[in-house]
Parts: sequence; C-alpha cells; structure tokens
Amino acid sequence: MEKYKLLINLGIKYLKRYKKRYAFLFAALVFCFAIVTFITSSKDSMYKNVYYSAQSHYAGDIIAVGQNRNYNFTFLLDKEQITNIIDSANESEINPSHIIKRTYFNNDGIVYFNGMSIIQKYIIGCDWEGEDHLFSKMDFSSSNNNSLKDNSIIISEPVSHKLNAKIGDIITLEVHNLWGQKNTGQFEVCGIVKDYSIFGYFKVYISRLSLNRLMLINDDECSAIGFFFKKPSDAEVKRQNLQRSLAQRIDTGALVYNREEREKELSKQWEGSKIFLYTLPVYLSEIASLMEAMDILTYLLYGMMLIIIFVSASVTYRLILHERTREIGVMRSIGFYSEDLKLVLWTEITILGIFSIVSGFLLSVIFSIAASFISFSWFPSFEIFLKNGRLTALFLPETVVLNIILTLVILILTVVFPAQRASNKNLPSLLSGEAL
Repeated sequence: MEKYKLLINLGIKYLKRYKKRYAFLFAALVFCFAIVTFITSSKDSMYKNVYYSAQSHYAGDIIAVGQNRNYNFTFLLDKEQITNIIDSANESEINPSHIIKRTYFNNDGIVYFNGMSIIQKYIIGCDWEGEDHLFSKMDFSSSNNNSLKDNSIIISEPVSHKLNAKIGDIITLEVHNLWGQKNTGQFEVCGIVKDYSIFGYFKVYISRLSLNRLMLINDDECSAIGFFFKKPSDAEVKRQNLQRSLAQRIDTGALVYNREEREKELSKQWEGSKIFLYTLPVYLSEIASLMEAMDILTYLLYGMMLIIIFVSASVTYRLILHERTREIGVMRSIGFYSEDLKLVLWTEITILGIFSIVSGFLLSVIFSIAASFISFSWFPSFEIFLKNGRLTALFLPETVVLNIILTLVILILTVVFPAQRASNKNLPSLLSGEAL
C-alpha cells in the first residue's frame, strides 16, 4: 500500500512538472465538458419547464375528460361519472399524489374592465386549496392569493397591462351558460401571473363553484379530473390500468397517443357522454417532436466534443511521452517496473481529468448564468421552455454523472495504449530516445 501511495504522489509531482505541456489538453477538456454539460443541463431544464407548464395547464399527468355531445360545450362530467372515475382510480391502485377537479370554459370568454374587453381562450374553474401545489410554483408579479375566495380571479400579466387592472380591482367575466346564453359575474383580481406563453397569455382562473354557477351546471360537476404522480414517467402504464378498470364501469373512448389520433377519435359520432383518458404527450405531440430534434442535436454535440477530447488527448499525450522517453528509460534502469510506470502515467492523466471536469462544470455554470440574461422574445412561443422568462439550467445528477463517465472513459482509452507501449518498451530504445 505504501508503494502505491508513493507512486501516486510521484504521478502528482510529474503532473505539476509538465503542467505547461498538459495546458492544451486541460483547456480542451474543460471547454468540451463545459459545453456538453451546459447543453444537457439546458435541455433537461427545458424539458422540466415545458412539462410543468403543460401539467399546470392540463391539470395532471393523467387527465380524465368528459366529452358530452348533448350541450353547447362538450367538457362535462356528472356526479356519477366522477364517482366512477375515482372508484376506478382506487381499484387500479394508481396511487396519485394529488387529485384535482376542474371546470373548463373554452369558448372564448371575455373579461371587461375600464371600458375595455379582452377575449380569454381559457376560463378555468379550480378548487383553490386543491391546486395550491400548482399555484405555489407560479411566478406572480403581484398577488393576494392568501385569501382566495369564490369571487377571486387570477389573470395573466399581459392581460392586466392591456386592461390596466391591478390587485383589488373588480372586473367582469362573461361566459355562455349550458344553453348558449350569456352570463356574467364580477370578480376581484387577487393574482397576476407573469406568463406570456401560449399556455398562460389568454387564461384566467376562478373558483370552480363560481364557474359552475355561471355556466348553470351543478355544483358537484366538473369538466376534467387530473391525477398527479411523484414519478410522471409512470403515467402511461397507470393510464392503461385506469382505462381497463374504468371501461368496465362506463363508456370510455379509446386510448390515443398524439394530437392527431385524438382529433380522429373525437371526430367519431356517438350519443351522450364518453370519458377519455389523456397523458401530457397526447397534447404535446408537436412539442415532443421538437424535443426529439433537440435530443438529436445533443447527441451530435456529444459526438463532436468526444472527438475533440480524443484528438486533443491523443496528440498531446503522444508528444508528452515522446519528450519523456529518456526519462522513462532512466526510471526503468533504476528499478521501476513497467506496472509502476503505468500507474504513474495513469495517475497524471486521471488527476488532470478530474481537475478538468471540476473546472468544466464551473464553466458550464457560468455559461448558464450568462444564458439566463439572453432574451428569447424573438422566438415565438419559446416561453414555455423558460422559467420566469429565463433560460435556466437543471443539473440532474444522472446526466452530470453520465457526462463525467463518458469524458473519463474517452480520456483513459486514449492514453492507456500509449502509456502501455511506453512502459513496456525495451530499455535501450527508451534510453536512446527512440520514438514511441
């Protein structure tokens, strides 16, 4: 053990001695690792942000939606259907972390204030306490949402600017009721959300009870039930389990996997009401295609960076070993075994790799901070990938570890064979300075 300790210390001393020779390789490793980590962390953050935006907008990882053909609007679940959905969820043991109920009015409601009006594409009726886990993550420019009541309303910041509405102002909301007649209610602004994305720009939140009464549907009815899970990746398997249980109780629509299949299924004719179970990829199929393209770009960058590491390490290390040929020969002649020399050489490159990775990670953090100040307002609808309007980084442990392993594996594979040849070369050739 003492011998190995001495050899490792010797490797550290040689690394310090030849630090100028290793400078180029160090710089290449730092830059490549920083770029790879910056790209992957930004992509992971974009995935998380768009998923949260969609999860908040559609209300769950699995969404049970009632499609009713008997009324002016189709999103409706009656009391019996709600009971069947909840019972099926318990029976199929999908174990959600949260269950929420929402009522939707998606037929262009209108908000009025100060003699101005703005059409709102999404009027969402929610249970304030039941959705606290979603509202707590929203970025409010101003709010008084600690005392949300049945006459409270939450609007988006761009709408508040257009209406010149502030917290405490009373605005009028107009919707159509179950029979197509206009109905209005007055609400106090209790929250203004900084959301300029396609999910939040033209959207308001009021209590589900208030929206139900404006639309003249029963207090205990809703449009959709959302199920949230601690591991969203399990949503598809749980949706299939829930579908099997629910189909034995009430009329359900077929499972669909993208927006095109959904539209095709909804275009079919049926009488009365059907329950459809959706996961977020159904709604986000176009965005999923964009993220897949980003994955391909990430893999290409991975390949380019690894090639740069390979070439840099290969050229630099061969030059360093060539300069040290006689030195290695002298070490052999005074009693160092080839295995000892390999350990010394591998210690040098391993420590260099560790320092490069740490420095590269710090540089990627700097890149991420710098990128957060870049405006993406020129990119239409890019806000759904941002957090509070900024591009952020998410350093997932599994992603960072993968980057570290790939970098070290390429580095070690690049130097292990030259080090092997140098340590095993015959002594006369080493002392004569013959090329390795």
